[in-house]
Amino acid sequence: MSLLRPLIALTVFTALVSPALAQSQPMPLPMPAPIPEPQDRAFPGAMTVSVDATDTLHHVMSIHETVPVPKEAQQKGEMVLLYPMWIPGDHSPTGVIEQLASLHVQSNGRTLEWKRDTVNVAAFHIPVSTSTPTLDLHFQLLTPISPGQGRVVMTPSIVNVQWDQVSLYPAGYFTRGITVQPSVRVPHGWQIGSALRAGIYGDETHFNATTFNTLVDSPIYAGRYFRKFDLTGPDHVPVSLDVVADEPDSLDATPQQIAAHQNLVRQATALFASHHYDHYDFLLALTDELGSIGLEHHQSSENSAAPGYFTEWDKTFPERDLLAHEYTHSWNGKYRRPADLWAPNFNTPQRGSMLWVYEGQTQYWGNVLAARSGLVTKDQGFEALAYMAASYDNQTGRQWRPLEDTTNDPVIARRSPLSWRDWQRSEDYYVEGQLVWLDADALIRKLSNDHKSLDDFAKAFFGTNSGSFVVSPYQFDDVVATLNSVQPYDWAKFLHDRLDTIQLHAPLNGLTNGGYKLVYTSKPTAFVKASEAARHTTDLSFSLGLTVNAAGRVGREHWMSPAFKAGLVPGVTIVAVNDMSFTPQRLLHAVTDAQKDPKQDIRLIVKSGDHVTTVSIPYHEGLRYPHLERIEGTPDRLSAIYAARQ
Repeated sequence: MSLLRPLIALTVFTALVSPALAQSQPMPLPMPAPIPEPQDRAFPGAMTVSVDATDTLHHVMSIHETVPVPKEAQQKGEMVLLYPMWIPGDHSPTGVIEQLASLHVQSNGRTLEWKRDTVNVAAFHIPVSTSTPTLDLHFQLLTPISPGQGRVVMTPSIVNVQWDQVSLYPAGYFTRGITVQPSVRVPHGWQIGSALRAGIYGDETHFNATTFNTLVDSPIYAGRYFRKFDLTGPDHVPVSLDVVADEPDSLDATPQQIAAHQNLVRQATALFASHHYDHYDFLLALTDELGSIGLEHHQSSENSAAPGYFTEWDKTFPERDLLAHEYTHSWNGKYRRPADLWAPNFNTPQRGSMLWVYEGQTQYWGNVLAARSGLVTKDQGFEALAYMAASYDNQTGRQWRPLEDTTNDPVIARRSPLSWRDWQRSEDYYVEGQLVWLDADALIRKLSNDHKSLDDFAKAFFGTNSGSFVVSPYQFDDVVATLNSVQPYDWAKFLHDRLDTIQLHAPLNGLTNGGYKLVYTSKPTAFVKASEAARHTTDLSFSLGLTVNAAGRVGREHWMSPAFKAGLVPGVTIVAVNDMSFTPQRLLHAVTDAQKDPKQDIRLIVKSGDHVTTVSIPYHEGLRYPHLERIEGTPDRLSAIYAARQ
C-alpha cells in the first residue's frame, strides 16, 4: 500500500488541529473573598429585630432591623450580614432565603446599595464607612400561601414566627456573642406562647434582650384561639403547654388529658434527674392549616397535631409521642449535643454522624416516656413498636446501605419526596436508632440481672450540670464509656456492628431479650387502624407491599414486593379489582380470596396518566399485620421498660 495517502491525511489533520492546540485554554476566575469566619468575641452593641406578623391575608411578615456597625467594619469599608441557613434541629441547610424580599438598607437616612455574595447567596455585602454608625434594614418574609410552596406559617387563626426566618446577623462572630432586642406585632387580641419572656405585652410585644443564639432557639406561636396549661413538675421549674388552634373547640382538654401531659414532665424528671431550662414551653398547634412540625429547642418545642388531638383522644394516640420526643431533646440534642453537630453560627455546615444518638435515642425515650406518662397505653406503645420493627425488618434498602450512612440523608435529600424510599432509605437513624437503643436497654438489663438499665445511662449522660444551658458536646467514645460505666461490655463493637455494617434484618434482639417476638396475623392492630384513618389510606405494606388511598392512588410501595414485581409503581391509580370498580374493601377481600384459592391471582386495572393496563399479582399469603407476641418463660423486660417510674 502506498504511504502517500496516509501522509497527506496526517498533514491535513495536523493543519486543522494545530490552531486549536495553539489557542489558550479557559481558566477559572478567582473566587470572591471569603465571608469572615465566626470568632468567639462579643459583638459591639445590640441589634433590634421588630416583626409585624399581622398580614395573615397575604401571608407576609414585615421586618425592621437595626444593626450597629463595628469600627472594624467601618475601617474595612464593608459589613457582611448573613441570613441563617443551618438551623439547629433540621440537620441541613433549610433556611428559607428564597422567601426574603424587599430588602432595603439605610444609615442616617442614606440608602446603602447592598450586594449579594455570588458564592454564598445567604450573605449580603453592605458598604459602610466611619459615617455609618448603624444599619437600618427593612425587608419582608413572603411566607408560603399553600403547602406546595413550603411550610405554611401564617393562617387566619395562627402565626408561627421563627426568628431565623426574619433576621439577618453580622458575619465574623459566634452568635452566642450577639445581643438582640426582639419585638413582634400580632393581630389584635391574639395571645402568644414562647420561651421568650416579655417586658411589655400587648398587640406589640417587646421581649427581654437576649443573645441571637437564644432568639433563634425561641420561636413564637400566636393564636386567635389560645389556651395555656400548667404542667410544672415536682422540681417546681415552670413548664407550660401553650395551645393554639384553628377552632376554639379544639382547646377543650379534659383534666385527665392534661394530667397525662403533667405526668410526662414528672417521668422525664425522674428519668434524667435534671433540667436544662429556667422554664419550658410546649408550643402545640391543633390545626389542619398550619404546616406540620416537630422541632426541638432548649426551653421550648414547636409541635403540631390534628385538631382532634384532645376532642378525639381515642383516635390520636399514634401521634402522642411527639411532645415526649421533642421534650427529650432538651436533654438529648440541646444540652448534650454531638460535637460535629454544634456550630458557632447559623451558616456553618453541621455534620450528623451521631444522629443515631441525637435522634435515635430521643425516638426511644419519646415512645417510652409517652407510655410511662399515660399519653399512650402500654398496649398502644407495643403496637407502635411492632409496626416500626416490622417496617425496618422488611426494608430492602438495608441490603446496600448501612444505618450510619443515613445520617447524611438530611443533607442529601432534605426530606424531598423519594421514588422508592424503601430501597433508597431515608432518615432511618430515627426509628432504627430506636431499635438499636431498645436492644442496648434489654441487653443491659439481661447482663446485670435486671439491676441496671438504659435509665442509668440517661442519668449519667444527660443528667449532669442540672440547670446549665451550656451545650455539652460528645463523641462516639463518650457514649461507649458511659455505657461501660453502667454495664461492662464491648459496646464499641455492639454499636459498630449495628451502625456501620450491612445488616439484612433490623436489630430485633431488644424484643427477644425483652420477652417478645415479632409475628404477623391477618388482624390489624388498633395502631394500624388509627394510622390508616389519620392518613386516609389502606395499609397493605406487609402483604402486597403498598399503601393506597380511598381513590385507589398508590402511595408508599416496597421495592421487590408483590406489587412491585407485578409492575405497580407509586402514584398510579387502581381503577378496578377482580373485574369490579376499586374500593379499599374490595382490595382487602381480593387479598383474602387469593389466599383461599392459590390458583386465583389478584387482578387489577391500573391507570397512569392516560395509560391503562391490566396487572395480575400472584400473591397468596393473605393479609399480614405486625404484632408483638409474648415469649413464654422469659422475663417481661419490655413491660418493665414501659412502666411508669415512681
